[in-house]
This record gives sequence, C-alpha cells and structure tokens, in this order.
Amino acid sequence: MTTDSFVHGIRRVARIWSALSLMVVGVFAVGEILGGAGPGGPTPSEWLGLALWPIGVVLGLIVAWHHEESGGALALASLVAFYAWDSVGAGRLPQGPFVFLVAAPALLFFVAGFLSHHHHHGPRITQRFP
Repeated sequence: MTTDSFVHGIRRVARIWSALSLMVVGVFAVGEILGGAGPGGPTPSEWLGLALWPIGVVLGLIVAWHHEESGGALALASLVAFYAWDSVGAGRLPQGPFVFLVAAPALLFFVAGFLSHHHHHGPRITQRFP
C-alpha cells in the first residue's frame, strides 16, 4: 500500500465518520431547540463549555474537509479544552466515550493532512548508482 492510498483511506474514513458525527450533533441540537433547554438557558460557564464542545469541535470538523491539519487541530484543541473545562467544573473527566467519539475524526483528518503535506512537500531522496 502506497502512502497516497493510505492517506486516501484515512481521509475517506475521517469524512464519513465526521459526517455521521455532524448528523448526531445536529439531531441533539434540534432536540434541544425544539424541546427547550429549561428555564433560564445555559449559564455563562455552560456557554463556554458549549463553545468548546460541540461548537468548536463541529467547526473544526467542517474546516477539516478543506484544510485537514488546521481543522483537525481546531477540533482537537477544542476537545482538549473541553475536557479541561469539564474536569475543573465537575472535578472529573466526562464519562463515557460519546464526547471523544464525536471528535475522533479530527485526529484522522490531522494525520491525513500531516502525511499528505509531508509526503508531497518533504525532501526527495534520490539514489544514483555508479
């Protein structure tokens, strides 16, 4: 398997997975909008958490469709910041795999972009035989 086909495979999985992640987040967002989040809405601290996850992660996944490394980095940074925010506020990391699984395509996008960028723009080594 060549590097190009490996990167293409990673990119394809990242796009399919991210599309599914975006649909799941969209369903939850529509449910919250239609069902109402309760009286008063989110607190300022909760808005910060929402800005990190899902908003920051979703924006990163969308950007990653065209700019894999920067979009992946944005989504991963948002995820890490969300985990830090939640662990400070709740005293523990979020339970269950859902938060990570929604953001996981960001890692695949970042790897695909990194490999693609460094494979095509890296130094070329040629051997000459006498």
